[in-house]
Amino acid sequence: MKNQSKVAAIQLASKVGDSNANISSCERLALLAVNEGAHWIALPEFFNTGISWNPKIVLAIQNNDGTAANFLRDFSAKHKVVLGGSFLCRLSDGSVRNRYLCYASGILVGQHDKDLPTMWENYFYEGGNENDNGILGTYNNTRIGAAVCWEFMRTMTVRRLRNKVDVIMGGSCWWSIPTNFPGFLQKLWEPANNRNSLAAIQDSARLIGAPVIHAAHCGEFECQMPGLPIKYRGYFEGNAVIVDANGKVLAHRSAVQGEGIICAEISLGAQTTTEEIPNRYWLRNRGFLPTFAWNYQRWLGRRWYNHNVYKA
Repeated sequence: MKNQSKVAAIQLASKVGDSNANISSCERLALLAVNEGAHWIALPEFFNTGISWNPKIVLAIQNNDGTAANFLRDFSAKHKVVLGGSFLCRLSDGSVRNRYLCYASGILVGQHDKDLPTMWENYFYEGGNENDNGILGTYNNTRIGAAVCWEFMRTMTVRRLRNKVDVIMGGSCWWSIPTNFPGFLQKLWEPANNRNSLAAIQDSARLIGAPVIHAAHCGEFECQMPGLPIKYRGYFEGNAVIVDANGKVLAHRSAVQGEGIICAEISLGAQTTTEEIPNRYWLRNRGFLPTFAWNYQRWLGRRWYNHNVYKA
């Protein structure tokens, strides 16, 4: 039996690396969602830091009982809501994960570590355990799953959640093609990049058979391009979205709409789907530049992480 519930997703104009400022903004925006009557609220990936190639992000890495996790727990307890988001979490062995925590009325429903870092994310954390299927647990007879950013781009995410969850909590910190690249390259690559950041959510919902509550970041930022003598200038793609189990958009906020919240009524419940899952690794085509960055930044990032972040 499916339950109707009002849900919300936050779009955050993040200050990269400033945990206190970002948590304060998340609290302000989550309160807006509560005042709108939302009982489920999704925060974005890296909700307390954002992400770029910025070494000061290392200073904002926390553990499972730091201010980021405590904010999720305490806010959900105070306002009797389901609240989830991911942050850079240091484990007891000294390694770091991109950990999604979901609390319901102050009780931990479950956690999920993102399977693989994306591009310059490799500098700050490593992938999760291969046995982590992204199924968080059950709340009020609703099976909750989690997926984070480019997990929505991979068919293995669809395979591990398909017909097994009633709702997916998720978020992204997806960045644009550099705006300081030549204009013809922007026109060539950016439309597909932006389209993927939204369509990957819709495709995943439809193929998994569950609605998705997806939060995002927005706003411009600048950083050094890893391993190259140039800077990156660009922006976060936005595209906070709530979609039903058929992939239909129920609420959406684009990057140009800036910071804010979206709300919608959704049916919490799995929809059996028999649509064939594409027989490939990537759910959607990444394009030339993201493919190049995925490979070279992973190679450089692993080494920097082992020397500067991992604490054995």
